[in-house]
Amino acid sequence: METVLTKVRGWQPFDGESLLDDVGAVLDDVVPAEEALDDHVLRLRGHLMQLVAIAVAAEAGQRDREAEQLIERARRLRTEAMPGDYLQAVGHLRRMAWSVNELHERLGAIKCLREVA
Repeated sequence: METVLTKVRGWQPFDGESLLDDVGAVLDDVVPAEEALDDHVLRLRGHLMQLVAIAVAAEAGQRDREAEQLIERARRLRTEAMPGDYLQAVGHLRRMAWSVNELHERLGAIKCLREVA
């Protein structure tokens, strides 16, 4: 019971608007400032975790090959360490943002997310 309560307390509702804002901030023509990288990484990792959880619960990977590939890429990117070099870190951050965006769009296309459809 305690485990369930802990999970309920940590649950955050899906916020597609925040997700799109975070993706846009990273993929913008203006490169994110070095001091903002850690915050962007945390937010994008959170979006990746939430999207993967939604995909797994909806069995999207079993129903759709593209979703399965995007889920695997999201899992891999989420666990990779942030490079120490600023430009490499920006590149990694942008790959994460693209992954968030693509998985978000795919889950909407296969009707796992109502708000994207």
